[in-house]
Amino acid sequence: MSITYLKKAAKTPESETASAQKVVTQMLTAIDAGGEQAVRDYARQLDKWEGDIVMSPAAIDAALKDVPDQVRRDIDFAARQVFDFATAQRHSMQEFSTTLHAGVTAGQRVIPVNVVGCYAPAGRYAHIASAYMTVATAKAAGVKTIIACSSPFRGGGMHPYVLYAFKAAGADIIMTLGGVQAIATLANGLFTGQPADVVVGPGNKFVAEAKRTLFGKVGIDVFAGPSEVAVIADDSADPAIVASDLVGQAEHGHESPAWLFTTSRALAEDVMRRMQPLIDALPPTARDAAGCAWRDYGEVIVCDTREEVAAVSDRYGSEHLEVHARDLEWWLATLTNYGSLFLGEETTVAYGDKASGPNHVLPTKGASRYSGGLSVHKFMKTLTWQRMTREAARDIGEVTARISRIEGMEGHARTADDRLAKYFPDQRFDLGEGVKV
Repeated sequence: MSITYLKKAAKTPESETASAQKVVTQMLTAIDAGGEQAVRDYARQLDKWEGDIVMSPAAIDAALKDVPDQVRRDIDFAARQVFDFATAQRHSMQEFSTTLHAGVTAGQRVIPVNVVGCYAPAGRYAHIASAYMTVATAKAAGVKTIIACSSPFRGGGMHPYVLYAFKAAGADIIMTLGGVQAIATLANGLFTGQPADVVVGPGNKFVAEAKRTLFGKVGIDVFAGPSEVAVIADDSADPAIVASDLVGQAEHGHESPAWLFTTSRALAEDVMRRMQPLIDALPPTARDAAGCAWRDYGEVIVCDTREEVAAVSDRYGSEHLEVHARDLEWWLATLTNYGSLFLGEETTVAYGDKASGPNHVLPTKGASRYSGGLSVHKFMKTLTWQRMTREAARDIGEVTARISRIEGMEGHARTADDRLAKYFPDQRFDLGEGVKV
């Protein structure tokens, strides 16, 4: 395999993990001890917020009164796209029952969790799309209670467009709260008395670390890190579009990797020449983020064959993966590790981020090797059940008793013995040799 790095990242997302872990551990410990008051203290200290945490219907209506009609229509359209896609996912999950042995019937139920916490960040940008991506998907799953959180925006209350997105998508409770304190609040049921079964939504490294730390106490969507984009391109690709898409995702943040994997050195060099002028043309906030991300985390890799490109791409397992190359069906059939795949120049990560339908909360840091992104499945529990006749209990019980005893588990064996003795008092069974120790 011949692989050439025309640009190699100076850092990795893991570079910033240790410091985040320390801060998050301290904050979660303080919130465990201080409860709602500790949360209010962090809201005041970190976000300058001293208003109500849980928004009343009147406060919501007042905050939304000036949202323009076009904004409402756009959010409604995008939220419906997400809901419809999630509904189709829900319909792909089937309950069933089957006969495994004469008299033994088993099956599964598919049931939504009861309470979900949905987080949408509002730091560098107001993540309006994250609000409806999470809430609409939980709504399609049939979750009974959806609690939504977003931080105060630039010194004020919640961004009104984020708030509208929460409401339009179907949130039941909305809280003005951000960061680690929001994740801890959702997990512990502070201010609502309803601890979340699952907490979802993107965020900065502190939010990601809080979710990782609390995993187990609550379910989470993915172990998330900074947003990532990779573009696969051959010599048929348009270098201007490729460069635009790389810059478009690099603006997420200072630590957001942007990678190009290609079989064309000429295209790679052309894209690299275009990157800095495109970054320089962005507004200040985006320019700062994209500039740092490309400088520290950007990579360009040239391979001899498309098979090599596919192998490199699967090793990176990018959150977002675009393919600007011939024979898109080959790439769809060959690639295995990505959060979401965008086939052809006509689609782009931004479409998926905002309005096309599939969810934009996706695995990062190579987690696509074992996990997909947020979907309706994350809010559903596949629960098994079984029932059997007494005749079936005889067959299953005899095998269970013998296996339990060779494992050394006499208590297990005796639950089978007792049933066999009750149901078939006149029969003798080979129940194995009793456990002596």
